[in-house]
Amino acid sequence: MAAPAERMRMMRARRRARGLREVRLVVPDSRSRAVRRRIAAQVGKLDLRCEDEALRWIEAVSELDSPDLRGNDEAR
Repeated sequence: MAAPAERMRMMRARRRARGLREVRLVVPDSRSRAVRRRIAAQVGKLDLRCEDEALRWIEAVSELDSPDLRGNDEAR
């Protein structure tokens, strides 16, 4: 059996051959009390009018709201 590093290299090569690319994300750890406090403070500073406007825009451009696609999995 190949070494772990070699297996990972081979797996990445197979994925690249299929047109896939590995992407790594580093996100805040929501289990951390400090992170939750920081997020709560940021949410508390949001302007609800701006957020409502953003949500209306998202809904207006969302393909999921299109009557042609609603409930029709074959169209997706």
